[in-house]
Amino acid sequence: MGIISVEQVDHLYWLGRYTERVYTTLKIYSESFDRMIDESEDSYQKYCDSLDIPNIYESKEDFLKRYPFDISVPDSIISNLNRAYDNAIVLRETIGSEALSYIQLSIYAMNNASVSDAPLIDLQQIMDDLLSFWGLVDDQIDSDQIRNIIKAGKRIERIDLYARMEVEKLRLVREVRRMIPRVLRSGMKYDDMSLSRVSTLINDVNLDYEKIITNVEKIISY
Repeated sequence: MGIISVEQVDHLYWLGRYTERVYTTLKIYSESFDRMIDESEDSYQKYCDSLDIPNIYESKEDFLKRYPFDISVPDSIISNLNRAYDNAIVLRETIGSEALSYIQLSIYAMNNASVSDAPLIDLQQIMDDLLSFWGLVDDQIDSDQIRNIIKAGKRIERIDLYARMEVEKLRLVREVRRMIPRVLRSGMKYDDMSLSRVSTLINDVNLDYEKIITNVEKIISY
């Protein structure tokens, strides 16, 4: 493949970020579903606070229904899935029709889940579809640069989310070590100081999650 345009780079990067955002937030939501039903009314507030999303919900029942499926809410899972699709559709020739089809399948599964009495089954299917999408990215895209751009976006998003959730140090260390070579080989413009700071911050005895979030968001610049 020839030179990748700035517009394509942007779409590839955000395809990586949005697919990861959907996957990880779905995983957290699915793992929290039963617990939230049994916990106090304000348990979902902690979820919103950790991911820095507005708490516009009237109750935990309202949250459990609208957070995944309300297309009018910018921070909903379906809104982020639609953003992933919007980036994927303009990249059809770059990523291939089969990879695109798994994003489409995940949207069908989301629509099914929104009207299902057992939504977690369909939500699991979305996660499976996204895993298949990433597998095809590795298997069928010949360009190392294209794969690295998508994977850099994916890893940056995962580190951002993991830091917001304040996961244990070992998980963050693992993701940062996987992210750095992707960024370096992606051909994207990046902020070397922010990249170095993230690498340093995860080795501190007491993690400063806010600083990690701030710096990881500054890594890629256009």
